[in-house]
Amino acid sequence: MSDQNSKLIIKAQEGRQSAYRDLLNLYWNDVHTFQLSRIQDENLAEDITIQTFSKAFDKLELYKHNYSFKSWLLSISKNLHIDEMRKRKTVTISLDDEREHSQSIQDDSPSPEDQLIIKQNLAELLVYIKQLKPHYQKVIHLRYFQEMSYKEIAVFIEEPINNVKVRLLRAKKILSEIIRTS
Repeated sequence: MSDQNSKLIIKAQEGRQSAYRDLLNLYWNDVHTFQLSRIQDENLAEDITIQTFSKAFDKLELYKHNYSFKSWLLSISKNLHIDEMRKRKTVTISLDDEREHSQSIQDDSPSPEDQLIIKQNLAELLVYIKQLKPHYQKVIHLRYFQEMSYKEIAVFIEEPINNVKVRLLRAKKILSEIIRTS
């Protein structure tokens, strides 16, 4: 690993936001391409990539500098992919023993995040959203209430798409904490 990358990781471990952004920009394509090669679904690959950086940044103090940071990220990403596939696993049920027809049933149960959102009525949710900083409120509103894509939001707020993704990720994390502590 280059000295520059090591310095970025150390700065991020010290809590410098610009280092997080730089690490995200530096490794985003590696992780996203890795997920695309495994999933073939752009949206799911993007979601798992975002989760990868979220988990990595949350656990950055556990990173050991004698290992490649990229390999560490890809390991996290691989594990998140496995978890996602387990969630989506199908159950095969024999419908006719003689002909051995089977039907796959998708697990359509709501995710924990979905359950949290379902439990909260819209008025409460809006109160929580108003507790966020304005730039976080804006990306939440654009993504979930106006249903804009990341690219549309990036154009609208005139920021790079990776910044939009990170801002939205942080907004959701902060919002989740606000809801949990209320």
